[in-house]
Amino acid sequence: MSQPAGTRLSATTLLMLLLPPLLWAGNAVLGRMVQGLVPPVTLNFLRWALAFVLLLPIAGWVLRPGSGLWPHWRRFALLGLLGVGSYNALQYLALKTSTPINVTLVAASSPVWMLLLGRLLYGVAISRRAALGAAFSLIGVAVVLSRGHLEQLLAVRLVPGDFWVLLASILWAWYSWLLARPKPGAEPAAIKADWAAFLLAQIVLGLFWSGLFAAGEWLVLPELPPGESHIHWGWPTAAALLYFAVGPSLIAYRCWGTAVARVGPALASLFQNLTPLFAGLLSATLLGEPPQPYHVAGFVLIVGGILVSSRR
Repeated sequence: MSQPAGTRLSATTLLMLLLPPLLWAGNAVLGRMVQGLVPPVTLNFLRWALAFVLLLPIAGWVLRPGSGLWPHWRRFALLGLLGVGSYNALQYLALKTSTPINVTLVAASSPVWMLLLGRLLYGVAISRRAALGAAFSLIGVAVVLSRGHLEQLLAVRLVPGDFWVLLASILWAWYSWLLARPKPGAEPAAIKADWAAFLLAQIVLGLFWSGLFAAGEWLVLPELPPGESHIHWGWPTAAALLYFAVGPSLIAYRCWGTAVARVGPALASLFQNLTPLFAGLLSATLLGEPPQPYHVAGFVLIVGGILVSSRR
């Protein structure tokens, strides 16, 4: 699927497509760093609870009885389940049993699910250009993750965490299509016009799901000796939660929702494949690992896939 007719990939739209993968890359790197400090599903709940608090001063009106949210609670409950309650919780959960290369490889299937769900749920034809662009993008990600050596891809073995990421990718594709193709009258005009209110409407109902999932996680957590806790509070945990709530939550979701509405889920999903490249750059900065030639090759392939799909 190419971008909607009459839509241009302007500088503003391009920025909105680039910011989310950059912030999500930081989310992945930092998410691995805080493993062991907070249980993964609980981490997702705390992240969105803090985002909820930050949005209240500017969009709290959406919670009032006459705001229009409550007559449409079913739609926002579904969006909250997919985007707030499930996606990142599944990714944090996957990092407990899967390696970063497996997680990123499976997550890179997102453009494929965007195309398939668009065809199955909305009857959107899959053009050759869109399929070719998705293929280029996937190959570029594979080049980066395999470090230019095919044998590393052939040696990949799937573990339970990979299936959690696969489920997350499918749910994210569905979430993106729900944003791009709302049913007529499904969203009150006042909420739709205010990005903060639109996001808060998803968060308030998404917190129900994420809280429910976090409660289930605590039921299966092992018992600890007296005086010990599953959550290790301190400035690293607080700083990480602040980043999770502001960067990959508020800013990224704001940009992603606007960009998907402008260019469509299929093209936007190709930009999402820049996440592993940004993650590699952040890792290089934090760990002192210099970029390699395969980074350049992968970047060229991913950007080539974006250009092929977005060219009018």
